[in-house]
Amino acid sequence: MDSFSLMSEKCKDMIFGKKIRELRDEQGVLQRQLAALLEIDTPMFSKIERGDRRAKREHVIKLAEYLHQDEKEMLTLWLADKVLDAVGDDELSNDAIIVAQEQIQKSE
Repeated sequence: MDSFSLMSEKCKDMIFGKKIRELRDEQGVLQRQLAALLEIDTPMFSKIERGDRRAKREHVIKLAEYLHQDEKEMLTLWLADKVLDAVGDDELSNDAIIVAQEQIQKSE
């Protein structure tokens, strides 16, 4: 499998959703419980967990608090998914991320 196919496969397995699933399983929390917390329906929560839909920033904060996780870490995973979704498996993904990182560092 070439590096572009591997990147595409990684993008399908969203980081934030996978983390939420792991925490939910570890803590014995049902999808419907977290959906109620976020005031969304269970199918919508399932889509967020699978990476088919994006959680809102306020959802990430609520989930971090409920699941006793560091808010900054959870927001970082959520934002990483957004970056991966934006660059996808384009052959210039790595170059684009490096340029963006350099720009972020300049603005700090």
